[in-house]
Amino acid sequence: MKVFIVIAAVLLAVVPSFKAEATQPKLSKAGDLQPLQSDINSIVADINQPAPIEESSQMPAVSQLSDVQPGDWAFESLRNLVERYGCISGYPDGKFLGNRALTRYEFAAGLNSCLEKVTEIIRSGTSNYATQEDLAQLQRLQTEFATELASLRGRVDSLEERTSKLEQQTITPTAILGGEAIFGLTGSAGGNPPGRRSEPNFTYLTRVGIVSTFTGKDRLRLELSSGNFEGRGLASPDVFNTDMALLSYQGGTSNQVQLDKVEYRFAAFDDRVVFTLRPVGFSLSTVLTANSPYFDAGRGALSRFAEASPLFKIGNLDAGLGFDWLVTDRLRLQVAYGTGDSNVSERGKGVFGADRSALGVQLLAKPVDNVLTGLGYINAYSSEGRLDTFTGSFISDTNGFLNQPAEIQALSGTLQWRINRKITLGSWGGWIFSNSTVSDASATTTTYLFSVGISDPFGREGDLLAFLFGQPPKLVRGNNLFLGEDEGTSLHLEAFYRFRVTDNIWITPGFFVVFNPEHNSNNNEIFVGTVRTTFRF
Repeated sequence: MKVFIVIAAVLLAVVPSFKAEATQPKLSKAGDLQPLQSDINSIVADINQPAPIEESSQMPAVSQLSDVQPGDWAFESLRNLVERYGCISGYPDGKFLGNRALTRYEFAAGLNSCLEKVTEIIRSGTSNYATQEDLAQLQRLQTEFATELASLRGRVDSLEERTSKLEQQTITPTAILGGEAIFGLTGSAGGNPPGRRSEPNFTYLTRVGIVSTFTGKDRLRLELSSGNFEGRGLASPDVFNTDMALLSYQGGTSNQVQLDKVEYRFAAFDDRVVFTLRPVGFSLSTVLTANSPYFDAGRGALSRFAEASPLFKIGNLDAGLGFDWLVTDRLRLQVAYGTGDSNVSERGKGVFGADRSALGVQLLAKPVDNVLTGLGYINAYSSEGRLDTFTGSFISDTNGFLNQPAEIQALSGTLQWRINRKITLGSWGGWIFSNSTVSDASATTTTYLFSVGISDPFGREGDLLAFLFGQPPKLVRGNNLFLGEDEGTSLHLEAFYRFRVTDNIWITPGFFVVFNPEHNSNNNEIFVGTVRTTFRF
């Protein structure tokens, strides 16, 4: 039995690379809000990695190992094990790899080989049994490496203990802080009618978010915001008097800090379904993917209209919930429901008596690797028959000033096609059908947009040059409406260049032009130019 123990010590002794540090687990940051299972799997994989040892009927001589030299300190010990006992071999490529860390599988395979050889010797008699000199040499090696072996056993035990803890660990709530500050220097021209140009102005929007997790598979998010856009900015009656002039990063809080979003998300059903509850700051796009590369107030489109399809803004909602189900690797089913004035406690108001609500369903598909498309259906209700997207004409947003309870149904289509690494084509369109629930009044509204994005146009990583062209929501057909239909057609043209200064700072100069504002050919074109600077932290 002592022979077996000594042989195990020799096996460790001839691999000095045991002095290398054990693999350390790389834990996810609390802010990443990712499950620790991937880290556990990584640790277990390091421990359980199969040894690349292959059985061979012919044991090679030490001289055949290309990376073992006669001057190596363990050369004689290795030669004895290989040529005399035949229980230690190299790899199929003719190398011994004596300076590489030994895996537990390799150790088990080598030890088993030596034990089998010793058993064979014992069965054949004692004539070939290990000599006293052999045992003395083995004892010397075992003594010399006693410190290293003890240290290694401690590292392995510690690693196993940490792995066990990670497998059973429940994430403790940890909050992280992040935010975004957007500054814009804006000038405009044209109009009059529908309004007049404004003087250049400097505005800002600051948002600070706090994110936490309780289980590693959920997320609690709170967001505070502050801004100095007042009186609807360029869309106010004193300027251009149309929502077609609204900016994507526009927010007016009179420089006061307000609670902008409260959201809780969690994964279920083997992590294939994510449920979302947002009692503050909800819109259908909270759950339904907008499928627009420009849906980002700080780094996307400059105008409110061009950032994403107006259909996802129907109802001007403020609270809601929904789920996102990964049906297959290429298909997702998303369902969202929200209400407006949800925090009003008056009779006939609140969540169950809201004067406006919307239910949205979308199938998001990836038919090929470079195409993402979405098909959606929206069913909404408004006690005043309004769309309230704040992206098109006054006539379209009020459904011709229907001013009656109405059921609103909409069909949405979105597309992103990445032609190659640099060029991405995008498009969305929609039809909105509104019908009064108390009369035969009805309205039909359409909208669409096409875009081209060029990534890294001048070889600068992170830069983006984009062109967008489309029609803001237009009431194309109506019945018994107070204001009737939109008579002309407004067209929106936008271009911007997003310049990446660092990973946290972007400067975006750009402009957009609205032809025939308010879908009225008597109105003069509106030109809005801006330089937007975005800081993220």
